[in-house]
Amino acid sequence: MHSVIERLEKMEHEYRRQILHAAFGMLVFAFPFLDVSTLLLLSFLIIIVLAYFPEYPVIAKFLYRKPEPGSREELTDMNDGVRSARNLAVSVFTMLLISQMLQFTPLDFPLYVIGGAIAISTFGSSAATFIRHRTRIHLNGAARRINGGGDQHLLPSSIVMLGIGIVSAFVAGFWIAGWGTLGVSREMVNMIFFLAVIGSITGALFESIPSKVDDNISVPLGAGMAMWLFHAFGYSVPPSEMFMALMFSLVLGYLAYRARIADLSALFSASLLGVLIIVFSDIFWFILLLTFFILGGAFTKYKYTYKESIGIAQSKDGVRSYENVFSNSMAALVLAILYGIYPQYSELIIFAYLGTVATATGDTLASEIGTTARSQPIMITTLKPVRAGVDGAVSVLGEVAALLGAMVIGVLPVLFGRVDGALTVIFITTAGGFLGTNVDSLLGATLQHRGMLSNSGVNLVATFAGAFISGILYLLLV
Repeated sequence: MHSVIERLEKMEHEYRRQILHAAFGMLVFAFPFLDVSTLLLLSFLIIIVLAYFPEYPVIAKFLYRKPEPGSREELTDMNDGVRSARNLAVSVFTMLLISQMLQFTPLDFPLYVIGGAIAISTFGSSAATFIRHRTRIHLNGAARRINGGGDQHLLPSSIVMLGIGIVSAFVAGFWIAGWGTLGVSREMVNMIFFLAVIGSITGALFESIPSKVDDNISVPLGAGMAMWLFHAFGYSVPPSEMFMALMFSLVLGYLAYRARIADLSALFSASLLGVLIIVFSDIFWFILLLTFFILGGAFTKYKYTYKESIGIAQSKDGVRSYENVFSNSMAALVLAILYGIYPQYSELIIFAYLGTVATATGDTLASEIGTTARSQPIMITTLKPVRAGVDGAVSVLGEVAALLGAMVIGVLPVLFGRVDGALTVIFITTAGGFLGTNVDSLLGATLQHRGMLSNSGVNLVATFAGAFISGILYLLLV
């Protein structure tokens, strides 16, 4: 009975704290009436109050419980509550300070973008916390036993954060951008909704990543910086197209999550990539990237027990995280954005895109299939025999797998009639992917072996190398 009462008290306190947290987001509706300097001063005063008066009765009532004076639980709860509120104020102050400094430059960090980021990290995060807290109460600890402490119980709250974040960021942005004018143009509405979706996915992504950094810093700053970046491009699409792109990429990401190919952070990473690639280029190019993820996930499971027995299997039972998604797809994302901004170079960018996806596919298949070869692999730099799984090790089976994986990426756009010149496309894509895969092995044997690059860093550089090689071949042959 006592434990039930205690849980109810904790739930009531958490709800009260989140209501205050969400109330902080109401500050965005004052943005049209205050200049940046005044907002800076206001956020600075909040930081000072939370830093020097954490035990003031009003603050204490909302930010932390007091089970018993002097207890460790009281101190921990107080520190967590005050620190979270202070970190949110610090993140707001940081964005306002950047906006103020940029007033003296050609760049612009508009208040409606900052307001959208605040809305996501207050209304969106608070709604997510409500759902998460209720789920944990109802499961009564069962959630912590799912997958040995997995994140399946966090999915509903993350989806709620995404939805509430999009709506609240759009409303806040529309309010701030439209106040004092006769209306907001259609182009401005498109931009506000576009940035609301980008910021909300980014916020949900940051919240899903286990980190020592408080969410009340990472979520608003991450969402705000992502929104600012794409605001600078000046590129947007109608809300209907943006919504369809979001639903398509989110559903595919969810299917990968349910199939145990991706974790929660990978789900939102893939969703963010999908939305951006679809709106900046074309849905087919995202499907092409998705082909890499499907092949990679499938062949990660290939002879997994054997690979695990010799200590070279992918960790987490082959489930991919945001690091794997971004390290293998960042080059593709950059090229997709360039495709939308510089359509006059579309053919060159398409071939470079094919090269980077072919490299990611070839490298993954070479790693997952090549390590199961019966013959002993050799080091790419010395040609001396080494054990399977060593950075820079290559085998005949792995090279064949890389060649075939890269070729699959080259064949798909030909089969779907997306490009002209079948043999040229297949050759350039396969060559870029195969050579890019071997660049990956070379970097693994040198920079990664010396600790200068991580595995994710090697993947990132190699995929850019594959894009560069295919781009050069296009310029030479087409």
